[in-house]
Amino acid sequence: MRAKLANEAGVVKDVKIGFSWTTFFFGFFPALFRGDLKWAAIMFITAAAVGVFTLGFGAWIPGIIFSFIYNKLYIKDLLEKGYRPVDDSTQSVLAAKGIVSIPAVGQNVGA
Repeated sequence: MRAKLANEAGVVKDVKIGFSWTTFFFGFFPALFRGDLKWAAIMFITAAAVGVFTLGFGAWIPGIIFSFIYNKLYIKDLLEKGYRPVDDSTQSVLAAKGIVSIPAVGQNVGA
């Protein structure tokens, strides 16, 4: 399932909702390529720390955990940066997943 988010400048981002297969297979690289340096660094440091304590055998565990939560974290960061759902269907999907409860672009707040 995908969601379209737009900011005030008209930039539209099409983001996936749910499990992140790219994070599952490629670790922190999808976050890095999206320009999400904060979460790329957090994923890398977490995998490195777990890998050090488990002599490298457990470095894949944070990757599996982040696969379940990364897309939600990315969407929340976009919302904090001023992006909003472009239509009511995207708004309702994000609300159903518990990600957002704000009005879509073009809707009046409090009306």
